[in-house]
Amino acid sequence: MGARWHEYKIAGGWTVLAGRTDADNDYLSLKLARPVDWWFHVRGMPGSHVVLQVGDGGEPDRAALEAAAAVAAWHSKARGGGVVPVTGTLAVNVTKPRGAERGTVSIRKERVFKVRPAIPADEEEV
Repeated sequence: MGARWHEYKIAGGWTVLAGRTDADNDYLSLKLARPVDWWFHVRGMPGSHVVLQVGDGGEPDRAALEAAAAVAAWHSKARGGGVVPVTGTLAVNVTKPRGAERGTVSIRKERVFKVRPAIPADEEEV
């Protein structure tokens, strides 16, 4: 089995993780992500769950949040689109409804980022 997710480094030294499958998305969103991490998903269509790992690194700036949102847009059916909406929230606000299928979550306190699908310019997948 290969890596369970894509891993990227973005400006500021932040790490962004993107799930590969529904099961990986569940693990990434519900087990691996810490409450202070940011969670992203493209709005209204299938795509990977993306986590911006924050940890003890302080609060990411808007550029870091938008870069992580762009990764979520890239790993979705909206990849070929122009500017697309991506939902973001702290991982503490992501839960799984009882009996929901893999890869399905509920979120609260969302912010919407309008970004172009992209991965970091140097395409540095770790």
